[in-house]
Amino acid sequence: MSVTTASLGHTAAIARLGHALSDPTRAGVLLALREAPAYPSDLADALGVSRQIMSNHLACLRGCGLVESVPDGRRAWYRLADAQLATALDDLLAVVLVVEPDCCDGDGCTC
Repeated sequence: MSVTTASLGHTAAIARLGHALSDPTRAGVLLALREAPAYPSDLADALGVSRQIMSNHLACLRGCGLVESVPDGRRAWYRLADAQLATALDDLLAVVLVVEPDCCDGDGCTC
């Protein structure tokens, strides 16, 4: 069996994704944005955090290259930086259900 070593760039990219997912609010933002783009205020309300906290998390996610801001007049809305992220998050949720099957109640699960 041969082992291919990941480049430093690949390793850094995986580490950025891990950092983004290490916080429940940031993970919630990514999961919400996999469904549809959203304004920061709507994300803050949905996740139960202040707008300032949401702004900080969105800045982190932008810095990680996972979300992008789209100007809309005086406001901006956010979306995943690439459609492949939605697929990756769906796959990650499937793995989570294998590792922790009780995280979802079945009937009301929106995973």
